[in-house]
Amino acid sequence: MIEVIRQRVLPHYGLEGNAAKVSPLGNGHINDTFLVTWDEGSMVLQRLNTSVFQAPWTLVENAELISRHLGEKEGKDYELKVVSPKTTAEGDLGIDLGEAGFWRAIRYLKHSNSIDVVGSEAQAEQAARAFGHFARALCDFDATRIGDVIPKFHFLPGRLAALEQAAADNKAGRLDTCREWVDFALCQRGLLDELAALEPKLPLRVCHNDTKINNMLFDKRDDSAMAIIDLDTCMKGHLMYDFGDMVRTFTSPEAEDSTALDKVRVRPEIFAAICRGYLAELGDVLEAAERESLWLGARIMCLMIGVRFLTDYLNGDLYFHVHREGHNLDRAANQFTLYQSLLTQADRLKPCIF
Repeated sequence: MIEVIRQRVLPHYGLEGNAAKVSPLGNGHINDTFLVTWDEGSMVLQRLNTSVFQAPWTLVENAELISRHLGEKEGKDYELKVVSPKTTAEGDLGIDLGEAGFWRAIRYLKHSNSIDVVGSEAQAEQAARAFGHFARALCDFDATRIGDVIPKFHFLPGRLAALEQAAADNKAGRLDTCREWVDFALCQRGLLDELAALEPKLPLRVCHNDTKINNMLFDKRDDSAMAIIDLDTCMKGHLMYDFGDMVRTFTSPEAEDSTALDKVRVRPEIFAAICRGYLAELGDVLEAAERESLWLGARIMCLMIGVRFLTDYLNGDLYFHVHREGHNLDRAANQFTLYQSLLTQADRLKPCIF
């Protein structure tokens, strides 16, 4: 892949292949990401997974619209840095090389650092405030201007239906290894009734839709919040899912693929820190129904990502990158365990929202 980058991608950015250093960057589940550096500069280069993102031009156009809107506020009403796209020498937002992939480049922020597991209340509150600040800055952006890169992305009814179908098909012959988790997930359909009652009351907003802790960059020089990154799944939707994904990815002391299930739990102090940070930015913006929806969003996201991992495991690991046998099953078990921890601590956690 490095040779494809050097010979076929970099020339579109005015770079000779042998004049730049190319190295893998990050540990994302979906796209292939590289850091490209040369004497005069640097950029992040990505090959989009077009099996997942089947409308890559919509993706890069969405990201450009959002980054332009934020860029107009940068240094004024928006205190974070903007990770803006880099156009090719021809002025394009992406490069479609057919079988060699769809490529795009974005701004690289020096001195940036990301983490995979939240280590303190201060980190959680700071990151939640950053995601809240991001959402607040987009409240005056017309959400209908951006397209759906993955239709019904956060759609629990569809995700549960897909799991049920994957179990029925059993294409990879794995159902016997995970039948208990399938049964557990499909027994959580009570959430659908709550969702149906609340969702019609929620305003449509621009949502990040992937508010993992490693999609927020810290400044390694002083540990301050630097930027919100990975705008690939930015779409119109409801902020309860962004809140829920922070709960999902911030609160456990274990990584989302850890097999140490006895250590996977929602840390209440981290949950409270998320609420403080997020609501400090959005408390005067959220409508009453939106605030009410946050607890539902937390439960849905912990369950739904587990359902997605389990569905992919049953289908033969077609969606998420895996690095070991049973990786997606490990991820699913981890997320379902976190969901169970959320439910058992409801009386302690819910008051943090209200």
